[in-house]
Amino acid sequence: MEKLCNFNHQFIIVHLLLFSSLLSFTNPTPSPTQDEQSQIISRFQEYLRINTSQPSPNYKKSTQFILSLAESLSLETQVIEFVQGKPLVILKWPGSDLSLPSILLNSHTDVVPSERSKWDYHPFGAHIDENGNIFARGSQDMKCVGMQYMEAVRRLKASGFQPKRSLYLSFVPDEEIGGHDGLEKLAQSDVFKNMNVDIVLDEGLASPNESYRLFYGERTPWWLVIKATGAPGHGAKLYDNSAMENLFKSIESIRRFRASQFDLVKAGLKGEGEVISVNMAFLKAGTPSPTGFVMNLQPSEAEAGFDIRIPPTVNAESLEKRIAEEWAPASRNMSFEFKQKGSMQDYRGRPLITATDRSNPWWALLVEAIKRANGKIGKPEIFPAATDSRYFRQQGLRAIGFSPMANTPVLLHDHNEFLNQAEYLKGIDVYESIIKAYTSYIPPGRGSLSRDEL
Repeated sequence: MEKLCNFNHQFIIVHLLLFSSLLSFTNPTPSPTQDEQSQIISRFQEYLRINTSQPSPNYKKSTQFILSLAESLSLETQVIEFVQGKPLVILKWPGSDLSLPSILLNSHTDVVPSERSKWDYHPFGAHIDENGNIFARGSQDMKCVGMQYMEAVRRLKASGFQPKRSLYLSFVPDEEIGGHDGLEKLAQSDVFKNMNVDIVLDEGLASPNESYRLFYGERTPWWLVIKATGAPGHGAKLYDNSAMENLFKSIESIRRFRASQFDLVKAGLKGEGEVISVNMAFLKAGTPSPTGFVMNLQPSEAEAGFDIRIPPTVNAESLEKRIAEEWAPASRNMSFEFKQKGSMQDYRGRPLITATDRSNPWWALLVEAIKRANGKIGKPEIFPAATDSRYFRQQGLRAIGFSPMANTPVLLHDHNEFLNQAEYLKGIDVYESIIKAYTSYIPPGRGSLSRDEL
């Protein structure tokens, strides 16, 4: 009972401090003028027009652009290349109390490729239509967020605000191809350790309704290849245990499992990030010929690849057992391998989840800061795909996915990706509120508590 009382007492203290830090913002930043808004949008367009699409992103130009903005804001800068030609740009706004752990706002500079013929406007033209929609690759994923960080800092500096905690902004490469030469290496480096980060904000998703989406975890990617073998035979012959027959049995078993998971989403019983998704990525079989394939020969080998995404709440061992016993049993001359198998736990063996309850003051502070900027928030979610956030969580850090885009269709990686300029400007207000709240927060004991105790 004594422990419970002590915990409740600490909980009350934490929330009083959260409340007091929010009340301390008595001088809100004036709304930007029309001319200032035009300059803000123009800077966003300039960033969008830099072609950083994989597989040949122009990192040199994007780095120069970011550094020029940082110089105009008098931010400290550092450019690191763990792999040559793949720069990470780290900006710092020093806090007044360097004993407090810092805040990191992360974004990636690369974008996915685009098919020009499928777009109404050039994917790197940053065209604004009559409705104020800005069309460009990266307008949602996620150049918008990186620029919203910068614009929020610009307004806070202009207002005379001084953060207590140091604020870092990171612009990292190669997230769209796994982040292995970018954020993954940074998260494991002494550079990152010396930054003394306590909370990370990274990308989220657009929301088609008025409520913003917050993500406390994400599904882990497993890329599975199943291979079947069997005796070759004439194309007209019927016989058991051919490679193709064995593979088809596996594909059908996987299809039924996929349907059972998808039905939960369709029925509204679970969110997309709460179920295991399985999608076939390729099917490979047949004997090549100069005109295509040999049609009267049943092949002796066949294989299929699957993109599997696993929520952090799922028992991974049971899924592996299903793969070995149902999807690729050795009894049917089947074998399997993982081309990629993401970790489901951090270095201490804990699920890769950021707490959303009262044990995590950063979550409560984020929610209140968004509401203070007149934003609404939906139910906390698990991100359905993978982001760089996983590398922070693997280090035991709290990381939250958030992109302030409400009333916006989800168009990341899609044709005609766009973000309305009014929604973009509102997102700057939101991040201004978040940065104020986060960099002003002082926990009980002024940072003497460990990361696990906060």
